[in-house]
Amino acid sequence: DTMRRVVRQSKFRHVFGQAVKNDQCYDDIRVSRVTWDSSFCAVNPRFVAIIVDASGGGAFLVLPLHKTGRIDKSYPTVCGHTGPVLDIDWCPHNDQVIASGSEDCTVMVWQIPENGLTLSLTEPVVVLEGHSKRVGIVAWHPTARNVLLSAGGDNAIIIWNVGTGEALINLDDMHVDVIYNVSWNRNGSLICTASKDKKVRIIDPRKQEIVAEKEKTHEGARPMRAIFLADGNIFTTGFSRMSERQLALWNPKNMEEPIALHEMDTSNGVLLPFYDPDTNIIYLCGKGDSSIRYFEITDESPYVHYLNTFSSKEPQRGMGFMPKRGLDVNKCEIARFFKLHERKCEPIIMTVPRKSDLFQDDLYPDTAGPEAALEAEEWFEGKNADPLLISLKHGYIPGKNRDLKVVKKNILDNKPAANKKSDLISAPKKAADASDVQNEAKLDEILKELKSIKDAITNQDERIAKLEQQMAKIAD
Repeated sequence: DTMRRVVRQSKFRHVFGQAVKNDQCYDDIRVSRVTWDSSFCAVNPRFVAIIVDASGGGAFLVLPLHKTGRIDKSYPTVCGHTGPVLDIDWCPHNDQVIASGSEDCTVMVWQIPENGLTLSLTEPVVVLEGHSKRVGIVAWHPTARNVLLSAGGDNAIIIWNVGTGEALINLDDMHVDVIYNVSWNRNGSLICTASKDKKVRIIDPRKQEIVAEKEKTHEGARPMRAIFLADGNIFTTGFSRMSERQLALWNPKNMEEPIALHEMDTSNGVLLPFYDPDTNIIYLCGKGDSSIRYFEITDESPYVHYLNTFSSKEPQRGMGFMPKRGLDVNKCEIARFFKLHERKCEPIIMTVPRKSDLFQDDLYPDTAGPEAALEAEEWFEGKNADPLLISLKHGYIPGKNRDLKVVKKNILDNKPAANKKSDLISAPKKAADASDVQNEAKLDEILKELKSIKDAITNQDERIAKLEQQMAKIAD
């Protein structure tokens, strides 16, 4: 009864999910058949990336969001790995940069051209080598630029400075068994992991120490997941001894007993949690299920409140989750999923029904924007920072991303950053100023021309997409 009463007051009680129409799906995609429990899909406000079957290597597709309809067999892929790709993750601070982890023991970081791929991409910006077994997890740091975490079948977690291509932290003695997942906390000062030994560990990666851990978080032997919530608590999914699926909420300061523990059902698919820190809603997508259940987390009992279930006919092979800045705020859209079937990807839109078409600021508090709050070096030196927030009041317009440059460190120049200022002061100023002005004018000119060409290309792309859709309709 209390559960009923609490949910009644929630503004998310009537959230409903809706699959888009057929012509807004991405069709004829051979979704990867690798037996690995990652989500196989990653999305951001520009692109959807999907791990696909590839003969003799590993590949994933990267499609501009507007490129819906049938995807041609010859559509270019990102295909530099020599073994199947197991996990992909878009960089939160650059919508054209994506990382991939593979069976071939490497992590690769890719720069996608602004309008998507016209040719297959085989050359990553950087290859990160350090794992001795397959890499099943990649996760970017939420607030520091160019900091990437990877976890492999060698039970090691490595944290990389992508800007220099170096492995700066190697946590190789904390896990004795397969790592199922890794989650950063909101400011990226801690990580939590779920492992096959049924333990959840909370780790301070820079001090390289385990801050807290819980044995037998879930009693069952099947895979678990653990993620950080915005308030620092931990949410887990797993299985009971009787193989029932469970979800639980934990306080890291006291892991003895869960704050809440709910039994769900007896399906055997792993429950992948997707969390929205702005609304405190968790969406659970079971691999092989045909439903998405969602819950609101509050600080009143029972703490995890069931809201509703979105059901469909087809089981899901994987799932992508759009960051908040990629949603349509004018339609009160609070989440968008990209559900993978065997041969297609289908967007599902979660909406809060509202009568007004004004901006609903209670649904859209300021959210994490694309600017990094810290540089990699600052984070490795011990600094923390919360995400830099942006307002979605007028929607989000993707800006220009700077290219990812990797500068391999030279042993001779230990601290290149420190002497920049003094160099500038001693440079002869006047002569430089005049040529700078000329150069800037020239640069502006080039940028303008580039922009107009890019705009023309985008328009043509959209026109081509429309014509292709018309052709497909006639052919059907």
